[in-house]
Amino acid sequence: MFVLVNLKAYPCDPVAVATAAHEVSEATGVRIAIAPQAAHLSAVADTGVETWAQHVSPVDHGSHTGSTLAEAAASTGAVGTLLNHSENRLKLADIDASLTAAERADFETIVCANNPDQIAAAAALGPDAVAVEPPELIGTGTPVSKADPDIVRDAVDAAAAVDASVDVLCGAGISTGEDLASAKDLGAEGVLLASGVAKADDPKAALEDLVEPVA
Repeated sequence: MFVLVNLKAYPCDPVAVATAAHEVSEATGVRIAIAPQAAHLSAVADTGVETWAQHVSPVDHGSHTGSTLAEAAASTGAVGTLLNHSENRLKLADIDASLTAAERADFETIVCANNPDQIAAAAALGPDAVAVEPPELIGTGTPVSKADPDIVRDAVDAAAAVDASVDVLCGAGISTGEDLASAKDLGAEGVLLASGVAKADDPKAALEDLVEPVA
């Protein structure tokens, strides 16, 4: 199971969280990655943890003020990127262009989507993985695997029907080891989470609890 922790723009210490994640990953053998703010990519990558960009823009080199160039993110040590998170939605054509940008930087990619129909559309664009995240559950502490497990099952089936090589991850409300185990049982290959670690008083303890069922 792959665990990707999105730090969003939370007021946490990204280096402290990244250090904790690296230690837990090394101790347990579970693959854990951190997606910090763009300004913190280099510092997070320096901890040794697998580092992902929260987004890369659908642009190439040129006049694109305010964009996140994939090659610039890669130069910091990042190795992958999220795209189309519920808090940063893209048009389908821009998702496709961002995937092309990520490919130039040799990034691994995850495209987020709200439901199985969107998962199918995202999988057709050829990312490495898709993540089903009903936006109404994000940050609630109620995991989609409990609130509506059929969404996860149907997302797995939808992606497989389009491209069996595209993994499906489960997001929204993930915070405990039970949530991770449930996502695995429903066919997910990993999870996305944010506040369950980024807002935790002890991020290392939160991560240890999270991965315990699969460690």
